[in-house]
Amino acid sequence: MNNEMAYLLGMVTGNGEIQRGVNETTIVIEIPHKKLETEFQKNVAIYVKASITDIRQVLEPLLGTSLMFNQSANVSYLSFSKSNEDYLMREILRYIGRATSHENIRISPEVFSFTEDERRQFIKGFADVTGYIRKSNYFFEKEMHRVYFEIPQNWELVTDFCNLLKSVDIPVQNIDWGHPNMRDGNLKKYNEGKTDFWKKEHQVKVWANEYEPIGFAVIHKNEALDIFANEQIMFIEQQNKRVSDVTHRYYWELTGKKKVKLAHPSENDEFIPEEIRGHHYDSWKEIAHDLGYGKDSEC
Repeated sequence: MNNEMAYLLGMVTGNGEIQRGVNETTIVIEIPHKKLETEFQKNVAIYVKASITDIRQVLEPLLGTSLMFNQSANVSYLSFSKSNEDYLMREILRYIGRATSHENIRISPEVFSFTEDERRQFIKGFADVTGYIRKSNYFFEKEMHRVYFEIPQNWELVTDFCNLLKSVDIPVQNIDWGHPNMRDGNLKKYNEGKTDFWKKEHQVKVWANEYEPIGFAVIHKNEALDIFANEQIMFIEQQNKRVSDVTHRYYWELTGKKKVKLAHPSENDEFIPEEIRGHHYDSWKEIAHDLGYGKDSEC
């Protein structure tokens, strides 16, 4: 294992599609960019192209083949194909198992045995294809910025990723689960006839300053991260508080009032994993605990 391979595995795990053929496998990595401009009114597509140039220089020597690049208004694609007998492809497929996309992939247990630098590179690759940093991602105070990682309809991958963050001592600030108690806790949408409104992607949220040491390889994301993390640190220090006392806290170290949510008719929906199906939850923390992200979870 090396840093380049770890970064590539992170990208594939976060937003890859694996197209297996009889003799050859193609891997397509999707880099979404929902907005046409960065937080600072610069063209996102140009920034992503520049980032891809840097990423290619890192990955192509590892791959021994060219990375193909295609781009539309809201998404960019990186792809490569290699023989199924190629050593690198066999290694990639060994790590991802039978997965076909980010919707059914898991982070291999072997990743947790990587060196800390390699785990950080895996997280950076994962973040480049799932992570967002925007002004609107703040928590109550506009200076309390957060990075969002969007993971569609893969509950186990959320747990895996949170535990991987824990393994490099990065706390999760919040998880917005695609669960009826979390996304429609007062039944407003359900009563409007939008019974499946809650079936959304999961969002893992991390304080900007806590994530900054890892960063992004995608240039416009990393520039925004640096600015927002510094703004957040200054804001906390101006209140004569230690930054770590505010942001370096795991959920099991915190106490607070729990807001009771209404029972939702969809708590038994088959979309929900069997181990938590039929349970009622008042907090994202309870779901995280039951799915394996907690104080005693292995990482």
